[in-house]
Amino acid sequence: MSNASGPGVSRSGNSGRRDACTRPVGELEANQSAVRVLVVDDEPQIVRALRINLSVRGYEVFTAGNGAAALRIAAEKQPHVVVLDLGLPDLDGIEVLAGLRGWTSVPVIVLSARTDSADKVEALDAGADDYVTKPFGMDELLARLRAAVRRGAGAGDGAEPVVVTDSFTVDLAAKQVTKNDTPVHLTPTEWGMLEMLVRHRGKLVGRKELLREVWGPAYATETHYLRVYLAQLRRKLEDDPAHPRHLLTEPGMGYRFHE
Repeated sequence: MSNASGPGVSRSGNSGRRDACTRPVGELEANQSAVRVLVVDDEPQIVRALRINLSVRGYEVFTAGNGAAALRIAAEKQPHVVVLDLGLPDLDGIEVLAGLRGWTSVPVIVLSARTDSADKVEALDAGADDYVTKPFGMDELLARLRAAVRRGAGAGDGAEPVVVTDSFTVDLAAKQVTKNDTPVHLTPTEWGMLEMLVRHRGKLVGRKELLREVWGPAYATETHYLRVYLAQLRRKLEDDPAHPRHLLTEPGMGYRFHE
């Protein structure tokens, strides 16, 4: 079977061997038909090439042409792997990656024309599992996709993108909080602290761990920051800030989020 090609797809020759990339659909692994792939790219030729090559191999393919649609579809369809372009028309791919990592550990393969090592490091540090540059060989991308699916198999974190409490609702995918059906404005630091606690809901999050994650390693001893920002979050979200039910302090240890 020949590879579909477009501006960002390079053809690679087949040596005659018949592996998972080239054998007929009927010979695919029985469970591959259940694998859902979300392709996020604003180049129609690349989206078409990937849709064709993945569909004929038994994958269920969803596509998004911008970051907002990608986050929405990811929350709705719960893909097993995401192929993500960095140059999107509304959001940078790094922002989309951050939105995904707020609630899911789904494998993400970045597919980008950015070849600078700094871009690769940024994407990998932000949570990408692999990085493929354009133009790319379809056989290589499919092999990387299969590897990502294997790594992610059985490793789902079970996290839901929307967490509902009696007082407020947190949408981790959209990075939004509502209270009484009204959006609540949070500063980036307030959101970072809330997101960290919600991602680890029910578990104790240590003070140093929270400071390193939200403020950075240089702030690991600045515990007064936590008191200030947690008080702000309680005022905005708790029904009774003086007697919080959801954003709890464990004296001398850290903080805990309860639904």
